[in-house]
Amino acid sequence: METSVTEREADMTTTLLGRARRLLPQRWGTRVAALTALLGIIAGTIYGAQAWMARSPATGQLVIATVQRGDLEDTVTATGILQPRDYVDVGTQVSGQLKTLRVEIGSKVKAGQLIAEIDPTVYLARVDADQAQLRTQQAQLQDRQAQLTLAEQQHDRQVSLMKDNATTEDALQTAEAALGSARAQIDVLKAEIDQTQSTLRGDQANLSYTKIYAPMSGTVVAQNAKQGQTLNANQQAPVIVRIADLSTMTVQAQVSEADVSSLRSGMPVYFMTLGDARKRWYGTLRQINPTPETVNNVVLYDALFDVDNRAGALMTQMTAQVFFVSTEAKGAVLVPVSALRPKGANPAVVRVVKSDGSIEQRQVRVGLVSRVSAQILEGLEPGEQIVVGQRTTAPAAAKPATGQRPAMAPRI
Repeated sequence: METSVTEREADMTTTLLGRARRLLPQRWGTRVAALTALLGIIAGTIYGAQAWMARSPATGQLVIATVQRGDLEDTVTATGILQPRDYVDVGTQVSGQLKTLRVEIGSKVKAGQLIAEIDPTVYLARVDADQAQLRTQQAQLQDRQAQLTLAEQQHDRQVSLMKDNATTEDALQTAEAALGSARAQIDVLKAEIDQTQSTLRGDQANLSYTKIYAPMSGTVVAQNAKQGQTLNANQQAPVIVRIADLSTMTVQAQVSEADVSSLRSGMPVYFMTLGDARKRWYGTLRQINPTPETVNNVVLYDALFDVDNRAGALMTQMTAQVFFVSTEAKGAVLVPVSALRPKGANPAVVRVVKSDGSIEQRQVRVGLVSRVSAQILEGLEPGEQIVVGQRTTAPAAAKPATGQRPAMAPRI
């Protein structure tokens, strides 16, 4: 344990006074004179010791740091969640029982691969009914076309007879009406056939929807339905599985409104996961969503950036500690921020420990400053030692209160 200055002074005084008792003359007058001279010598000795200690750097009481060279970053920190950049929720457009589910979570699929089937019985029956009705209407059309041909022939005959005045006006009008009716009936049948064909196409599409194919290549990351489950697509399309491309992940970081103004598209960014805080993943800020989210009265904006994940080390829903790099300095001269003493706008003063142990006040020019370190542009070199603080020492002896007489030394 270190001995304080006050304790060393007291020990010195006690030692000197003890020796003085043995050396003083026995006569009182002579003794008083000698004591006065001795006290002067003691006071001078103590003053000299204090003056020497004041000139000494007393490095034992100071916290010393060495100027180093390294990299410095000014960053905005945030917490984010990892999601696949490209994914799709695969649902069903028709209702029915999920007859077959050919994939599960973790399955690798290719675009166009059959992954599920809905029971097609009802939809197949509708297609069959439409096709039967269509055949009936097409047969009726052939009959109407034959009747149209007959009506045209009867009309032409009546027209020829009317030229020779061999028929009546009433017979000609009847033939014209029959011809018009035959043509109209054909038009009606053609419209009905068009309607049936449209219904058939719709039912055929629904029948095809009973087979569900993968719309993209990727990995099945979620499964919301089980084989044998009945799905109802009348109000909302049920989601069966989610397929995601895990080769590229997107980090969705939530940045407070106080820091979002420091971000810009294209700025470098890196993050660490909770599982491996030593590995850094790097990317570039892609976008900042303009619509914020309020959580516990805190306004947060989503900042998005992508990261390569072809090795498959990153997984969905991982938590990321994100650092947006606003400025950085490579190979800079660095000191702890606590070593700086402000002096004006940019210049600052540091206390440098010289080779002889004395302390020098030196002005430096400061560059980039983070929460821990500061970049020194001018005034220091790597390897120099600087003062960053002072250790707490034992409290000094209490001063007497105002108006109180100081304690007197014991008489000798």
